Amino acid sequence: MNSDKSPTSSPGLAKQILVLAIPALGALIAEPLFLMADSAIVGHLGVAELAGAALGTTVLHTAVGLMIFLAYATTPAVARAIGAGQQSKAMAAGRDGMWFAVVLGVILSLAGFIFARPLVGLLGGEGQTLKFAVDYILYSMPGLTAMLLVLAATGVLRGMQDTKTPLVVATAGFGLNIVLNFALVYGLHMSVAGAALGTSIAQWMMALVYLWMLIPRIRAAKIQLRPSWVGFISTGQVGSWLMLRNLTMRAALLLTVVVATNAGEMTLAAHQLVFTIFSFLAFALDALAIAAQALIGKELGSGDASKVRQLTGLMSRWGIYFGVFTGLLLFATSWVFPMLFTPNTEIHQLTTIGLWILALSQPLCGLVFVLDGVLIGAGDAKYLGIAGVINLVLYLPMLWAVQRFATDPQAAILWIWVSFAIGYMLARAFTLGVRARGNTWMRLGQ
Repeated sequence: MNSDKSPTSSPGLAKQILVLAIPALGALIAEPLFLMADSAIVGHLGVAELAGAALGTTVLHTAVGLMIFLAYATTPAVARAIGAGQQSKAMAAGRDGMWFAVVLGVILSLAGFIFARPLVGLLGGEGQTLKFAVDYILYSMPGLTAMLLVLAATGVLRGMQDTKTPLVVATAGFGLNIVLNFALVYGLHMSVAGAALGTSIAQWMMALVYLWMLIPRIRAAKIQLRPSWVGFISTGQVGSWLMLRNLTMRAALLLTVVVATNAGEMTLAAHQLVFTIFSFLAFALDALAIAAQALIGKELGSGDASKVRQLTGLMSRWGIYFGVFTGLLLFATSWVFPMLFTPNTEIHQLTTIGLWILALSQPLCGLVFVLDGVLIGAGDAKYLGIAGVINLVLYLPMLWAVQRFATDPQAAILWIWVSFAIGYMLARAFTLGVRARGNTWMRLGQ
């Protein structure tokens, strides 16, 4: 390591990480908080409406969740070009990513209009619940393209080392969403369809703001607005591997729920509460991962291998330290959280067991999230896709053993979370760590 990259530069690196991570954390937290308010608006309509909206959002969020690669693909491509001092190439990568989002959004919207009812039926929707779920999906489809465009545009700005603008846009957009939903649901009496339509309008407002900001920058870079076929295909290739990664992770989550469901209602309820806490803690770790994506991509583009190594080491340590902190905090408060969600004492006991395991796993989770962000920032999408498949294959025998041998609720919740939070995460840490220790992923320059 060069002497000018020694510990004296660590405060500078720490500041760079925090400048990106803190606003990213705000943007990540903003969405679930506003979605909770959105659910409260629909929840006052009735049980069938709330159940229908729940099924509809499950379909919509699954589709959008799989498309998160639009942000993950554009961030490293833009950041690498920025680091190499090639502004035109950076904006071209962003332009192609946004066009890819538009085309994909149109295709998925058409599929949603055609298959809304069969999809809800597969999820078990029937009667009034099915009707409201279909309404939610149909009125969400006009905004789906905007949702994907927002993902791609957010990735562009992150690549440009700007996470503050997405925070402002997300906060304003989700605030507008609440106002629109309240007006359409109660003012115009549109029921669940009004909540979906309000979200669609708010997403288009957010997308238009991003276009208003980015189109002038594309023009200033003296490149055309229409996409490059080569760049379009490149986005699709990177995206396909990242989608495979997302699919394996969602499959792991879904199969875990299946095992918890088979273990009984009490186990499933406790598992859901523990997973809620896991998801909330993941937001903070995701913020570090987003900072890693942006910074690693930029430094690889500039050809500074030493700084890439220093950033990787520093952020990995931060992930572990933060995991230690959240683990201790979670362990100390593990008896409080269950009481906030349910009065059932048996679920309290089961949830506490799961939270103890989750607390123990937090340093490992912190390392996994950061290394994931590092390799995404390096554009190492193919490896991440293949590693995702390996991790899932290693996880399946653990779930089978829980299903086969955990015969009571306490044993089930214990071994479900040992398998997921320690076993699955350990597999991810190993596949990511082996890659990060080598040099193959560090493709310097353009």
